[in-house]
Amino acid sequence: MAPILRSENVTKRFGGLIAVSNFDVEVEEHSISAVIGPNGAGKTTFFNCITGFYVPEEGEIYFGGRTIQGLSPDLITKSGIARTYQNIRLFANMTAIENILVGQHPRLKSSWISSIFKTRGQQEEEALALEEANRLLRYVGLTGLGDQLAHNLPYGAQRRLEIARALASQPVLLLLDEPTAGMNPQESAEMMVFIRTLRDDLGITILLIEHDMRVVMGISEQISVMDFGEKIAEGNPKEIQGNPRVIEAYLGRGAAAGLELETRSNGN
Repeated sequence: MAPILRSENVTKRFGGLIAVSNFDVEVEEHSISAVIGPNGAGKTTFFNCITGFYVPEEGEIYFGGRTIQGLSPDLITKSGIARTYQNIRLFANMTAIENILVGQHPRLKSSWISSIFKTRGQQEEEALALEEANRLLRYVGLTGLGDQLAHNLPYGAQRRLEIARALASQPVLLLLDEPTAGMNPQESAEMMVFIRTLRDDLGITILLIEHDMRVVMGISEQISVMDFGEKIAEGNPKEIQGNPRVIEAYLGRGAAAGLELETRSNGN
């Protein structure tokens, strides 16, 4: 299938620091793909380039065959890309329903004038938005929690609420930054099932950053590995698990060499 997202030689610098260097990736439509790498490898910076928070100094990013380079974050959201964050960024003092309603903003058509005068069209759109927000709340498993302030929700529920808010913008591509961070093994397993359900039910494409290798290897069809801003490997989970450069990036050269010797010894 044709890639829905493609980056070519994307490079992002911060002064003398090269955070992302000539990074190429292709994400196929309706796939679940992952970008992994050690801390500081440049993964979130790359996500920020996709979503318009950063503008790369070099390279191009294409979404649906069109460049999105230089577009503002709101226009990129309207084009069909939504995201979550490594550190949850909900509106803590707003209710769960209100957070989801905020996520619908790119798709609402009423003007500020119609909001002031409470026109019939504005009221109808507001009712439909509320209905959709409640549907999304049920979809992510938070039925009955719509009136709860976001900061009062359990950690796992906050993760799901952030996904619901992202889904409210009706994305074609969903970027998940560390969706299982801080979760216990049971919660992580449930999130894996939920991510697959998102793809299968909604037909969206998912690109995730994740440190939990059980999650990455369990749900990803294609994995790109970053280290010091560069792509050092790419392939399916089996290919990545056995890649010496990936092992070295995560464990260090000495540990990787020791692991190789141990593997050879066990094989003999």
